[in-house]
Amino acid sequence: MGSLGAMEKGSSDRYFQGGVNEANKLVPEGIEGRVAYKGSVSDIIFQMIGGLKSGMGYVGAANLQQLRDEAQFIQMSGNGLKESHPHDVQITKEAPNYSVKS
Repeated sequence: MGSLGAMEKGSSDRYFQGGVNEANKLVPEGIEGRVAYKGSVSDIIFQMIGGLKSGMGYVGAANLQQLRDEAQFIQMSGNGLKESHPHDVQITKEAPNYSVKS
């Protein structure tokens, strides 16, 4: 479903709430918000491609098909994820592909 604002603008009928005329009776499943500007799309795509290439190197894949065939995904616990990130160090300069902000 959409945000309350989206439902008020007409999407409520897509979610079988089209007959509801009062905003406080709608049941939204989303929010309205903004994401702070994070740079150009090309910079973000460049970082994503770099991450993909790095992952291909870990697997030993020379191309995407080989990555599909060779990659094995594992589930990490929350503590494992936390441990895999830098810790016990004060980061003095963040890399463009890593931020300590959540």
